[in-house]
Amino acid sequence: MLVFGKNVAKDLLQKNKNIRKIYFQDNFSDKEIISLSEKLNIPFQYYSKKEMDHLCSGVHQGIILDIPDYSYYNLKDYLRNTTDDYIVILDHIEDPHNFGAIIRTCEAAGIGAIIIPKDRQVPINATVMKTSVGTLDAIKIISVSNIAQSIEKLKEAGFWIVGTSLEDSIDYRSVDYSGKIALVIGNEGEGISSLVAKKCDFLVKIPMYGTTNSLNASVAAGIMIYEMIRNRK
Repeated sequence: MLVFGKNVAKDLLQKNKNIRKIYFQDNFSDKEIISLSEKLNIPFQYYSKKEMDHLCSGVHQGIILDIPDYSYYNLKDYLRNTTDDYIVILDHIEDPHNFGAIIRTCEAAGIGAIIIPKDRQVPINATVMKTSVGTLDAIKIISVSNIAQSIEKLKEAGFWIVGTSLEDSIDYRSVDYSGKIALVIGNEGEGISSLVAKKCDFLVKIPMYGTTNSLNASVAAGIMIYEMIRNRK
């Protein structure tokens, strides 16, 4: 997987992560990054800006790193070993910026894991890493084949399932979050699926007081996550 950007590079280098190769733009001059890469003896190559732009579609800031693909966690193993009271489920989030922002919020709030589906969900990619820079290591990203079936396993492990929905839902502040909670955040355009909604113990909504009828997925996740924490404390 190719990832890019100075902040991502510094984070990976400082944590001595497995970096297979580094691509520098011809005029790259960040002395800290160059020094770190030299100390770790990582293979590197200099490219022109045109060649760098061809390697990735994002703003690379003159540096691209070749690293192994993200290794996802297994739900069964996670549930066997976890002591977490909160977990977040993403029901087919498509925007990598939303995904990255949710990872950052989860890390800041002390959420231990995020469940994502294998299909029709943005994976851990370069944009997700750049948006979530510095926080991905602290969160277990669990990939599952079926969200509805995974919810059943969470219920067996003692979790209450709270889904965000505009329909047939109650005010998010009226729910008791004192137990073990799995929070479901829906797709940016369609929200949570009807099958997943039926599996939820509670469907909640964040009141809208302006002309818009919904919030960005990562914003909604942030509000919900901190409400859970506030309620617990």
